[in-house]
Order: sequence, then structure tokens, then C-alpha cells
Amino acid sequence: MQKILVTGGLGYIGSHTVVVLQQAGFEVVVIDDLSNARLQVLDNIATITGIKPEFFQIDLKDTVQVAAFFKQVKVSGIIHFAAYKAVGESVEKPLSYYRNNILGLLNVLDGMEANDIAHFIFSSSCTVYGQADVMPIQESTPLRKPESPYGKTKAMGEDILSDFVATTDKNVISLRYFNPVGSHESGLLGDLQKIPNNLLPYLTQTASGMRKELTVFGNDYETRDGTAIRDYIDVNDLAAAHLLALNYLLEKKNTQNIEFFNFGSGTGSTVLEIVHAFEKANALTIPYKIATRRAGDIQEAYADYSKAKELLGWQPKTTLERSMQTAWEFQKSLINE
Repeated sequence: MQKILVTGGLGYIGSHTVVVLQQAGFEVVVIDDLSNARLQVLDNIATITGIKPEFFQIDLKDTVQVAAFFKQVKVSGIIHFAAYKAVGESVEKPLSYYRNNILGLLNVLDGMEANDIAHFIFSSSCTVYGQADVMPIQESTPLRKPESPYGKTKAMGEDILSDFVATTDKNVISLRYFNPVGSHESGLLGDLQKIPNNLLPYLTQTASGMRKELTVFGNDYETRDGTAIRDYIDVNDLAAAHLLALNYLLEKKNTQNIEFFNFGSGTGSTVLEIVHAFEKANALTIPYKIATRRAGDIQEAYADYSKAKELLGWQPKTTLERSMQTAWEFQKSLINE
């Protein structure tokens, strides 16, 4: 049984990935500072899998604590989720994002290098492409300067990793995923945000009555209904992608020290299309208002995932309708707490 470190493992995508790893037979160690997660998620993972992962509450910006962790705990690979992730907030608090997302990554890589850990999977983002000229976006699509400090930290992270592997024998996969949605089928794991940074939590909180109405940022984009287009991919499909990427490295199938993969549904949906899909899937009506565009937002992005399909054997399995349903089921479980 190989031991895998998952940083940010109590967060949204991280917690779903911990479940998939444990169900596949890996021993998982979680680091999380609980800044965007709750300790209860640890118990929920144990309820789903029957195994409570080893947990360390560590701020990855703390160089001393991180170094001490790696001396104490021996792992075969690392999946690095831990990062601040809100595009809008990153525009308002750029230094916080640069400090957290870059310093945390550097400290983990120092631990990796000092303790002979060979495999690293990076949680990246489609934001590294900026506003691409051609859709769908392929891994070969030229990278443009991201529109937000959040996106810039992901692009910087990839640059750091490229330089890192050029001077070491380490192996890295960077997963550039699009917009994760949905929740675990159990209703125990989901996108837990007091102040949402993504569309779906805003939708579910509006449906639950926590919010008076949904705000749609911009209806003057050059799209079919004027609202921005994004690629929405189910979080369970994303978790499966991390397992496939890990096995790809462990089985030494990679042909380069660093490889990049897109993960999305391959289809672009407008904001209003998602609102209506949520309404239809759950027999609800969502009140919404139109506001001006947000700084840092792009007009359109959706993925070509053919490389992941060819090399990893991955493709999305969950329908958008099911993602809308599980997202609402998770929100209802919070109402009943």
C-alpha cells in the first residue's frame, strides 16, 4: 500500500479525491489549514470509505512546520490542491494570493526534494490560458497572461514546476481543469463556501433561501445569450482523473518529466443555461439579477480533453443534470444540520 500526501485534502476537490484514492487502496495523509474547509469533512470521508485518513493541520506557508512534516511522514507521491482559489477575491487581495499559493508550493517542493519523493500532481486551472482565441482549448493552445492574480499563481506554479523538473529526476503532472460542479453521491461532501466564489454554490444558496437572489455578472458578452461561457465538469469525474494521473506516474507511463492535461466536459454552457439547467433538474425557480462584469473574468472557455482520453483513459461520465441534482442535495444536507 503506497502512502500519498494530499494537501488541501479537506477542500472541495481534495476531499473527493481522498475518497477515490482510499477506495483504490492507497493510504492517504491529508494536510489542510482549515482556512477553506471544516474538520468534519474528515469524519465524512471516514463514513464513506470506512477509513479515516491521517490528518495534519499545517499552514503550508510555515516553512519550519512543513519541513518537520516531511521528516516525520514518508510518502510516495503528492497531490497538491492547497491554494486560495477565488478569482474575484484574488483581484481584491493579490498579495495574499501570491504569498499563499506560491510560498506553499515552494515549501512542498522543498520537502519533496529533500525527502526523495518522485511524483507530484499539481492542481492547475484553465485560467492559465487567459482568453483563448479558438475553442475548444487544447493543451497546445498558447498560454496568455491570465486575467486575475489567482490565474497568475497557477501559471507561475506551472513555470516553477517546469524549472524544478529540469534539474531533478522528479515527475510532475499538471491538471488544468475547468469549472468543477456537483457533490458526492452520499451527500456528505460538496462545495462548502460561506461566501461562494463559484456559480453553483451561489445557485444552491439562493435556492435554499440563504440569498435573496443570484447575481449574474455581465450580459453583454458576445455569446448566445450575453452571459459568459464556461465548461462545467463534475467533481467526481475530476477526482477519478487524479487517480488515473497518479497511476500514470507510478506505472512510469509518462514520457516527459512534466505533462499537462485538460479536464472538462468538452462543452461550453452560458451562465443562464446553467441557471435554467439547475431549475429544471431540481424543479425550482431561481430569482436572479444582472450586474456588470467582474474584473478578471473572461468571455469563454471550454476544453478539448482528447489527450486525457488517449493517454489516461479518462472521460467525463456524469451528466450536467446529475451534477445539478447532487449540488442541491448537498446544500439541503447543510440546511438540515
